[in-house]
Amino acid sequence: MEKYYYELRVKPNLYYELFLDLASSLTSEAIEELDETIIIRSEESLENVEIGMDAFTKELSLAFDTQITCDMVLEQKENQDWIKLYQESVQPIEVGKFYIHPSWNEPKEDKLNIVIDPTLAFGSGHHETTNECLNAVQKYVTDSSTVCDIGTGSGILAIAASKLNAVVDICDTDIVAVNDALKNFASNNVSANEYWEGSANTTTKTYDVVIANIVADVLAMISKDIKKIAVNDGIIILSGIMEQHKQKVLKKFSDCEIIEELQQNEWVTLIVKKVNNE
Repeated sequence: MEKYYYELRVKPNLYYELFLDLASSLTSEAIEELDETIIIRSEESLENVEIGMDAFTKELSLAFDTQITCDMVLEQKENQDWIKLYQESVQPIEVGKFYIHPSWNEPKEDKLNIVIDPTLAFGSGHHETTNECLNAVQKYVTDSSTVCDIGTGSGILAIAASKLNAVVDICDTDIVAVNDALKNFASNNVSANEYWEGSANTTTKTYDVVIANIVADVLAMISKDIKKIAVNDGIIILSGIMEQHKQKVLKKFSDCEIIEELQQNEWVTLIVKKVNNE
């Protein structure tokens, strides 16, 4: 063990998930999330990650024509057993009938246990969007459902659907996320029916339930593809939406029936039903 290690704390004011995705692409180290702050620790210098985050902030501000800031603190610290400290910081969480926990915690006999060890892919159940999607999954997914999880991340939502005996396909534009999700499926003794690198426009199948926990701008951009793969009267779970961007998503899904709206803090999850307009 080296005497010192580096710690980079990243706290953006907007688009947290995009910064989280970037962090996962810039480093292979474990990433901790705490109070909307991304924490990266490594025995190697993290200066290039800091530079990349700074450049990304500027480009994102230009792309969205919005003032985006990102507070960053890079420190060199005396080495401790920070892997152990990190593991202790990752707490299990209950969401309805689901109990999400890392592998170093014991399962609960009266719950549907989902083992997720934090890795590069987003999704541990703690974030408001994932939390509300888990609530939606247990409400709208049945053992006869066919499900597609778009932008699967860690695979947590797809695994939850599998625990309810649904037939589940997953996809993500990041192959690292797809591979991580498949590992998590294996850890939970379930399997994805089909999986691919890419988005909803890759498949010709249709599904009873479509899950897309991404961000509002991407949901709006791929809205036609999302609706296309849902069966008539199928349920679509849309999340990753900040309250201020909700109308942008609703406008793109105005031809659907709004079933339910869930909200935790500034994060909104929309449940819509595809309407047969033929």
